Amino acid sequence: MVRVVLVAVLLNLTLLFGKVALENSYQIEEHVLKSMDIPREYFYSKPFLRVKKRYEKYKRLNFFNLDRVETYFIPDLVRILNDYDIPDVFLFLAMAESNFISHAKSHKQAVGIWQFMKWTARKYGLRVDSYVDERKDPYKSTYAAARYLTTLYRMFGKWYLAAFAYNAGEGTVLKAIRKAGTDDVMVLSDPRKKYLPRESREYLAKIVMLALMSSDERYHLGSELAYIFTRSEEYEIVPVNVRGPEDLDYVARTIKMNSRFLHRLNPHLKLGITPPNVKEYPIYIPKLKYGEFVENYTPSPLQSVKRLLAKKLSKKKRKARTRFITYKVKRGDTLYRIARRYGVKISQLKKINSLKSNFLRSGQKIKIPVSKKYHRSKKRKRIYKVKKGDTLFKIAKKFRTDPRKIKAWNGKRSNFLKVGERLVILY
Repeated sequence: MVRVVLVAVLLNLTLLFGKVALENSYQIEEHVLKSMDIPREYFYSKPFLRVKKRYEKYKRLNFFNLDRVETYFIPDLVRILNDYDIPDVFLFLAMAESNFISHAKSHKQAVGIWQFMKWTARKYGLRVDSYVDERKDPYKSTYAAARYLTTLYRMFGKWYLAAFAYNAGEGTVLKAIRKAGTDDVMVLSDPRKKYLPRESREYLAKIVMLALMSSDERYHLGSELAYIFTRSEEYEIVPVNVRGPEDLDYVARTIKMNSRFLHRLNPHLKLGITPPNVKEYPIYIPKLKYGEFVENYTPSPLQSVKRLLAKKLSKKKRKARTRFITYKVKRGDTLYRIARRYGVKISQLKKINSLKSNFLRSGQKIKIPVSKKYHRSKKRKRIYKVKKGDTLFKIAKKFRTDPRKIKAWNGKRSNFLKVGERLVILY
């Protein structure tokens, strides 16, 4: 059986790593290390070994959901990186950041495939406003990421430092280098010295490990990416210009394609309508529909689109009136306890905070929707420390409230209290 590896299909549709075929794993390792300016001893560093162990599961599991439309854009993302002379290994930076999920959102509010913070996105030419969030635009965000990585490389002179800075920020990396007295990757990655945050140390390890996995037949990743790069024209996407504003549903009807699928190809359009304050705006359609677009598309009636836009903006404003508080997760907190305390659904918390699982970590900040009634009560919030002889009934009587409310505010299932336990009281 012929072994298909990613390095044989990506660059120039036949190669990812370099201009010549790579014959064995040692050469592939050397290419990855050289691309990132990393010494071979990095493979024995604790951050890399920790990530390598964690990724062992992908010998059994698939890394991608190949049905996701974001995978349609991957070949073009590699070409953009090549256009900017950025090592192809940086494709795996996007995988480490978001697994190519356009709607990915971090607890720090970074968004999109390349996980841009709002101010960085705007600095590199991405539009983020009421109509669009181009951090979710696969093409535009990749061009912005390429410009940002180029800037970081010019600043630091080494690609692994550019990767560190992309994750932690330029200031954090400069401070780490000053403190360490060197920019050596082995020193900066030392888990005992902690010159860089653990997240950043492991971030580089993820990029390197994913690059190696892509050419290792023991993992599914290589065959998945090979499939992505060799599948038929049916999966190719092209940009076309439409008027601003224009309704995606109208375009879908015009070119006879599924409206929901067109929305999935354009996740950056918040309202499903192109922005009104531009003459033209690009949207993405399947290449197979390009002929029908050229032949059949004419702008929809402007007044009807404006009415639809006004309606959607009004709905968005009503939704925005929902008030939120930011809650810092404490040790022992669960989504169930937090949801019960604030009277919201677990599914609501997961959706608002883009949580993929019920797992919470101590110190994590999450947004919680609360009523106006809660905001009035919040001014009279108190933390009560349980004393010997206290009961829920006694505490409730003291603050003129209901024992059941105290249980709900604190996510308690039983009436049992421990001496020294701290209770939230809203009175």
